[in-house]
Amino acid sequence: MQDGGARHTGRVFSVLSKTERHNAIRDLVATTAISNQEELRRKLIRRGFDVTQATVSRDIHELHLYKGPSGYALPSGNGNGHLREEEDSGLPAVHEVLRSFGLKVKQAQNQLVLITASGGAQPVALAIDHEDWKEVVGTLAGDDTVLIICPDQKSASKLKARLEEMIG
Repeated sequence: MQDGGARHTGRVFSVLSKTERHNAIRDLVATTAISNQEELRRKLIRRGFDVTQATVSRDIHELHLYKGPSGYALPSGNGNGHLREEEDSGLPAVHEVLRSFGLKVKQAQNQLVLITASGGAQPVALAIDHEDWKEVVGTLAGDDTVLIICPDQKSASKLKARLEEMIG
């Protein structure tokens, strides 16, 4: 079997396309609360897709899913009336994500440590990455902490003030 997804139809396996798998993921996320990648992987297997955790992780990234308080959601909302504010990229605006998940920002020279609500670090880091701010060299997200690397201390101070204003 290939790691693109295979469906068992009697004794014959047919490979399902990446598009079909992405459509299944969109449908699952829109109709059910999915709290982690393993849960999504099991639901895909039940729908006939033989996928690994690595494939699910890539799909989540490619579909720009983000993890909110009730699980994974689509960039334009989760399909059941919970629409998110979007920008042209189709992702939630950084100020909305920070307002929802951001708690506080600490500075250590040219680096910022942004503390978020549990499970909020990845959507916050994704939103910051998509802003393409000159003060951000890169981000690294855990579960409730985002490390933001800035080119210098002055840039970090400027960005810290901006983030604190957005958090409220």
